[in-house]
Amino acid sequence: MSNNDDRIQTARHSAAHAMAEAVLALFPDAKFGIGPSIEDGFYYDFDLPRPLTPDDLPIIEDVMRKIVARDVPFARRDVSKDEARVLFANQPYKLELLEDLDEDQVTLYTQGSFTDLCRGPHVASSGQLGAFKLTRTAGAYWRGDESRPMLQRIYGVAFDTEEELDAYLQKQAEAAKRDHRKLGRELDLFSIHEEIGPGLVCWHPNGGLVRQLVEDFWKAEHHKRGYGIVYTPHIGKLEQWKKSGHWEFYRENLYSPMDVDGQQYLLRPMNCLGHIMIFKSRLRSYRELPLRLAELGTVYRYERGGVLYGLPRVRGFTQDDAHIFCTPEQIQPEVIDVIELARFMLATFGFSEYQMVLSTRPDKYAGSLEVWEQATAALAAALESLGISYETDPGGGAFYGPKIDIKLSDAMGRWWQGPTIQVDFNLPQRFNVCYIGEDGGEHLVTMIHRTVLGSMERFFACLVEHYGGAFPVWLSPVQARVIPIADRHVEFAVKIEETLRDSGIRADVDERSERMTSKIRDAQMAKIPFMLVIGDKEIASEGASVRLRGGEDLGLHSIEDVQSQIRAAVKSKS
Repeated sequence: MSNNDDRIQTARHSAAHAMAEAVLALFPDAKFGIGPSIEDGFYYDFDLPRPLTPDDLPIIEDVMRKIVARDVPFARRDVSKDEARVLFANQPYKLELLEDLDEDQVTLYTQGSFTDLCRGPHVASSGQLGAFKLTRTAGAYWRGDESRPMLQRIYGVAFDTEEELDAYLQKQAEAAKRDHRKLGRELDLFSIHEEIGPGLVCWHPNGGLVRQLVEDFWKAEHHKRGYGIVYTPHIGKLEQWKKSGHWEFYRENLYSPMDVDGQQYLLRPMNCLGHIMIFKSRLRSYRELPLRLAELGTVYRYERGGVLYGLPRVRGFTQDDAHIFCTPEQIQPEVIDVIELARFMLATFGFSEYQMVLSTRPDKYAGSLEVWEQATAALAAALESLGISYETDPGGGAFYGPKIDIKLSDAMGRWWQGPTIQVDFNLPQRFNVCYIGEDGGEHLVTMIHRTVLGSMERFFACLVEHYGGAFPVWLSPVQARVIPIADRHVEFAVKIEETLRDSGIRADVDERSERMTSKIRDAQMAKIPFMLVIGDKEIASEGASVRLRGGEDLGLHSIEDVQSQIRAAVKSKS
């Protein structure tokens, strides 16, 4: 049965109620928040007399299984608000939810010792919950508000059968091995420190090198396609962000202004204003259009602490940003070129599966309906001309225009926004961004905001998980490790390292007084593609015994042959 089937979602919601009943049995003074079904499972938020530990989950789960064994019915009844207030007199969170309801009557569901304020539906009885497991706990602010109490959230998963549950748990275990946060520590790629601040990333030499390789490739491909690489300031006067509309529409995600010489400045949340100023720095002719300006620009946005997550959700990140200034007639061909560039970039980095989403006008928007319709039609026409199937996200556009989002999946199967393409008639109007047309008059440009990877942080997280940390040779921080078997082999090993480095190959030597097998294992754990073992036989033949990180033993090869193999892998980006 599909995970999206109504019945399994109903069973998952019912499992949340069964978990709440189990928690009540263990903690009679518990206060209850909400307990919905979610993708693959359920959760419930609790205010408890003590913090939960991982050891509590099997105990709660065991009580749930006893509830299942009793096969208690889920009984519905409708009561007046006054009756509900009496029933939930000692449940402040339920009372708050109750007051938010407009109806005079409310629906309750009871199973066993637990009664909840709930519209349902539920399965007929607890014996129909299927296969379930409690997985983890987390903190969650009541109603997502950081000024409200922090509750304890217990997550669980539920499926129709034990076989489906086992398959899911096995997949999650494999995904956990690929978690970019875990691999980031093990491969010494990046770190995030409370001392600096949550959501702010420190890139270590290994991660910094991979990022540099990605960015160098990005710059080279943009130069080929007629983009100018620019750099713009990280702060700017607040009045300009008010003029752009960002202060009005995104204020909750912006940092507080700072005072500089009596004027208020803002950490930039976007790169677009600097690019607009570059365009406006002199009079532009229609002959210069389209003008493409690109920047690996770092921006700063406030994300609530509860949603921060590794690299995909941070407070300071670098966008592979660009803005195309063009005429209305150039919108569709430019969008087509951007889509094709994004697909080329993703394919080069090994991504073949992603989602295309056309996001349309949100409730809060700037500009006229006419220009919104024009922009949305141009994006849809570009997708359709390329024969690309896409989903529509009604209301998911930016405040200044519709967009195409390309979403990448991480190891846990979660989709993250990567490349994005946005058509904007709003900012050119607000900042009077004009060009001189063929008729000699001034005309407003159309702006296309776009990224073809997304943020470096989010893309890097997806890249790490996609390869499980075993980057292709061209992206590997160390491409070859030379492993001397004994101390007498170190001198020759160092010469090989120097030869490889002189030819542009990233190599190092493991000079530790460890057993060869330990050195090989450590190199494999570090995901190094090539291992060159040096012993008496290799010195005599002036070669190296080559092993790959997957465990393959390629035997004795000349150093020239090893260089050729590595260079070929780099050239093919395999």
